[in-house]
Amino acid sequence: MKKLLLRPIAVTMCLIAIVVMGCLALHYIPVSLMPDVDVPQITVQANMPGYSAREIDRDVISPLRGQLMQVAGVKDIRSESRMDAGYVMMTFEPGSNINLLFIEVNEKIDRTMNTMPKDMERPKVIKASAMDIPAFYLDVWLKNESNNLAFAQLGRFAKGVVSKRIEQLPQTAMVDISGTVGTEITCLPYYEKLQTLGLTTHDIESAIQRNNITLEALSVVDGLYRYNIHFDSQLLTKDDVANIYINHDGRLLQLKDLCRIEEHVAQRHGIDRHNKQNAVTMAIIKQNDAQMADLQQSMNNLLEDMRAEYPEIEFELTRDQTYLLTYTISNLKANLYVGVLLACLILFLFMRQWRLSLLIVLTIPLSLILTLLCFYVLGISMNIISLSGLILGVGMIVDNSIIVIDNVMRRWREGDRLQEAIVKGTKEVFAPMLSSVLTTCSVFIPLIFLSGVAGTLFYDQAMGVTIALFASLAVATLVIPVYFHLLFKKHQQAPVLTNKNTVMYHSYEKVMRWVFRHAKICLLMLACMVPLTGVIFWQIEKERMPKVEQDDMLMTIDWNMGISAVENDRRVMELMETLGDEVETSTSMTGTQEFLLSHTKDITASEAIVYIKAKSVESLAQIKEKVAGELRQKFPTASVTFGESGNLYNMIFATDEADLEIHLQDLDGRRPSIASARQFTDTLRAHFPGITVMPVVTETNIRYVADMEQMAVYKVGYDQLYSRLKEQMSRNRIFEINDGAQSVPVIVGTDDKESYPILNSTVKNSEGTDIPISYLVKETKGEDYKRLPAGNGGEFYSIDLKANDSEVEMVMDFVEDRVHQPKSELSVSYAGGYFTSRQLIGELALVLSVALALLYFILAAQFESFIQPLIILLEMVVDVFFVIAALWSLGESVNVMSMMGIVVMSGIIINDSILKIDTINRLRRNGMPLLRAIMTAGHQRLKPIVMTSLTTMLAILPFLNRGDMGSALQYPLSLTIIVGMGIGTMVSLFMIPLFYYLIYKNRKA
Repeated sequence: MKKLLLRPIAVTMCLIAIVVMGCLALHYIPVSLMPDVDVPQITVQANMPGYSAREIDRDVISPLRGQLMQVAGVKDIRSESRMDAGYVMMTFEPGSNINLLFIEVNEKIDRTMNTMPKDMERPKVIKASAMDIPAFYLDVWLKNESNNLAFAQLGRFAKGVVSKRIEQLPQTAMVDISGTVGTEITCLPYYEKLQTLGLTTHDIESAIQRNNITLEALSVVDGLYRYNIHFDSQLLTKDDVANIYINHDGRLLQLKDLCRIEEHVAQRHGIDRHNKQNAVTMAIIKQNDAQMADLQQSMNNLLEDMRAEYPEIEFELTRDQTYLLTYTISNLKANLYVGVLLACLILFLFMRQWRLSLLIVLTIPLSLILTLLCFYVLGISMNIISLSGLILGVGMIVDNSIIVIDNVMRRWREGDRLQEAIVKGTKEVFAPMLSSVLTTCSVFIPLIFLSGVAGTLFYDQAMGVTIALFASLAVATLVIPVYFHLLFKKHQQAPVLTNKNTVMYHSYEKVMRWVFRHAKICLLMLACMVPLTGVIFWQIEKERMPKVEQDDMLMTIDWNMGISAVENDRRVMELMETLGDEVETSTSMTGTQEFLLSHTKDITASEAIVYIKAKSVESLAQIKEKVAGELRQKFPTASVTFGESGNLYNMIFATDEADLEIHLQDLDGRRPSIASARQFTDTLRAHFPGITVMPVVTETNIRYVADMEQMAVYKVGYDQLYSRLKEQMSRNRIFEINDGAQSVPVIVGTDDKESYPILNSTVKNSEGTDIPISYLVKETKGEDYKRLPAGNGGEFYSIDLKANDSEVEMVMDFVEDRVHQPKSELSVSYAGGYFTSRQLIGELALVLSVALALLYFILAAQFESFIQPLIILLEMVVDVFFVIAALWSLGESVNVMSMMGIVVMSGIIINDSILKIDTINRLRRNGMPLLRAIMTAGHQRLKPIVMTSLTTMLAILPFLNRGDMGSALQYPLSLTIIVGMGIGTMVSLFMIPLFYYLIYKNRKA
């Protein structure tokens, strides 16, 4: 230390080098919304057009799920079957090798393919992560949409041009697109002409197929030369189809003479709209190693170019994660600056010496720059969690410098020479400061016991605090003494105490005397706090993560009727009209969507997803009330759910998860009948009118069963009947014309505008006689579940509820009583946020217990005593009681962030007590009586304790403003630490001396 005091220039040069490297590192540190947490997911999608949900579940999804459950490392498996399609989603433990899992999943699928229906395509396997959510969505629409064909051309343009240009950006991984519509060429036969000429639709189909061939090129040698001859009779356009010739009994007829050839927009199974305008929606996924800011800049530049090149087309970004990131990070940085400013203000008020204040303020930027340099070296990004760790560290960064300067000043005032006071004063407090840093950091070590994402996620916060504290310790013990000596070497004596400080000391003595005179009252209060803490903790609401207020949402509507996508779209537009000006922007997705990835829920033709961004949080609440009321009035059978808009925070923590999922099964472990499920939900709804219980969602299926006996009587073959039915439903697709990024189907069928009931039409038998289809086919109707979910425990019907903890417990008690009745034919299991939050809270309680044990071990090693660490840990009882009471009285919940606050608080608040007890021990070893040593140590540590507590609390005070996601996320943690630090300061000043005195008053030093 003495050598460093004499070499201020060398120390300054080293600091400048570190500052330069830290500033360079700051420029290259990646910025993201959340830490890079890899949560591997693999989704297997199976498409079976024309199959019912029951058939897909029985023939495809159940066998697949049975095989895929055997994949190693599967944490959770969920499947769902619906009309035409189904999927199996597997979630693996964080950090699993997704590439090896992808190979294993494909091998399992290959083994299962032999048992699948022969006409089924191989299922698609999509590997993804929770981080693979779209950076933003891009809506594209025409300013003036003249007709449906114009929108079809827009879809072709979006697929072939816009998506390709976006994918060329180096920061873009892929573009997922939905809302496009293709065209189809329809041949509508003139049946009177065909009947007169003796032709059938089969002749037309054969003629089209014969003319759509592509011959391989021939090579012809002519002397020394070789020529390639290419024959091309491929049909490429509507006119090519219309000009096909048919030779019938020596007469040449063109197809346009026998059919009406039309090219029109294909039937839409899904419709997307932006603010009620027909639109194409694109989800833009960024590269894992790309910077959000770079993607945002590149995207903005590209959109400016495309707006200039295509003025008739509108482009608008929605659900912009980059905006959320920019806004949140900027607010967190502003909170950091405000916290630093408030900490500096406290220092100036207490120190009253510009030199001392300057020394301590110097600690903050130096420690932060050193911390950021370590961030860059360790590959930690700048995100909500790591920034909160930095802000948390700011308040503690100055603590060590305050302690060093205060101790040096004390020794200087007591008569030591300046250099001796600096060396001895720093040496005296180094051991307790190191112990304080270790105890603070030790509370983060048990976080490795947290399961899943939470443990991985808070690594960044732990590293932020730990690095900041060690950096501040290094600055306080190596840099501050050098500049203290440099600033005060010309002073002959130490600065004197101000009158203001003297008043503070007198007030402290008065309170101390009262505490010692009423020791029994203090001990009785302490004894009451233990059971009260348990009572309040039992009553307080528990959840996984704190609620973050948002001004946007995803609204999912199921009309619970067999309606088309067009009718679905009409109803949604009618509903949106009632919302008026409270909606700032909206994107509606009705019917089946084309997205490949699972970032958007898979919906059917009778369902809709609407993204709504309101003008304010209050407007969003009003919109929800309006929608619910409108649906109750006009569409009572419809169900609606309001979810979060799907940012990275929601994806990682599954904050949109139902509080309680009731999984119903029959006694054989199968899905219950619709009647049983409906009776159960009706009973639940009647018993709990305050909880929204959605009706059982079903669909009505129409089945046509061929009567083989009647077909034999009327001499109609099965192929003839099947072909005629396909014609009636306009599904008789002959071939497809490839047109760039799209395929245009050629269909022989009937005009939808002139269609009539299928059973009233006829089919020609082998003798050319028209036979009514109603003679050959029987029509039956049946009701079945619209969606068939299943999971680790097999198939079930799920009832999802949003409710608070007490309501969830009452519902479970009621359900248990009902299913255990003698006549009950149901069994039940549970899942949902209620259980995941309790599991996480339980793990955090274990973390707190382990942290306290570690604190005890470290303190016992420092003090060489088994009793003195218990004195310090008694402080935890008081602090935890007041923190839980504050959360309960303010209507907050116990969640991951508030429990993290308690864990972090445990390491911070005892630092003052450690230094105080260390000072008392040192004074007693020097021969001072017990009571005098307690009072003297109280005087010596009073100002440092008050200053360090105030700087820590004020540094995180800006988080109490919930202006953005980052602040709202950190609010419970900040509230916990501020309350804990405030109470902890009082305990350190007054209660710790009392406990120490009561234990050692009858012992010798």
